[in-house]
Amino acid sequence: MFTVKAFTFSPVQENTYLLYNEQGETIVIDPGCYFQEERDVLHSFITQNQLRPVLLLNTHCHLDHVFGNKWIHETWNLLLHIHPNEKQVLDYAPASGLMWGLPFDNYTGEPVYLNEAERLQLGEDELVLIYAPGHSPGHLCFYCKKQQFLIGGDVLFYESIGRTDLPGGDHATLISNIQNKLFCLPDETVVYSGHGPATTIGHEKKHNPFLS
Repeated sequence: MFTVKAFTFSPVQENTYLLYNEQGETIVIDPGCYFQEERDVLHSFITQNQLRPVLLLNTHCHLDHVFGNKWIHETWNLLLHIHPNEKQVLDYAPASGLMWGLPFDNYTGEPVYLNEAERLQLGEDELVLIYAPGHSPGHLCFYCKKQQFLIGGDVLFYESIGRTDLPGGDHATLISNIQNKLFCLPDETVVYSGHGPATTIGHEKKHNPFLS
């Protein structure tokens, strides 16, 4: 069974997630740790709980979700896993960082590409990949059917949705993917978003003003 641990990092207040099982095997998703103090917080939690990072995932590659990729890669020797349509976004992230006054060292290793047909297995636990572009061209969500939770990145927020005015964004595509790929999940499904508090599919069906 997965335990989900969230950290909020960087001036952009991005949510970084650790998913770990009873054996201490750990998936790192969207490491947004920008400052050294934030890296120390993440490292301390991992070491104090005797966790072993084995997989590095990005839901998408906007700068606030990739600040810590290089550090995670160098610290635990993990390759970055992304959808192939996000490679262009990853490559552009340092330039975007300079525009926002947030320079950083990007991950430069060869990514491992994921597609929607794949499943990610950690021991007895499984994540289903949901391809949901619109906020970015290769956005993935990671769904645990057994425990009914979704690591949703910047697709769906508490009573809001991801912005679509960045390169590769498309509003109609985002809305379609939320309605056709996320809203078909059980209402009880907890959505752990890339920013802000968690929500549920059922709550967003009833109360999200962008999707009524």
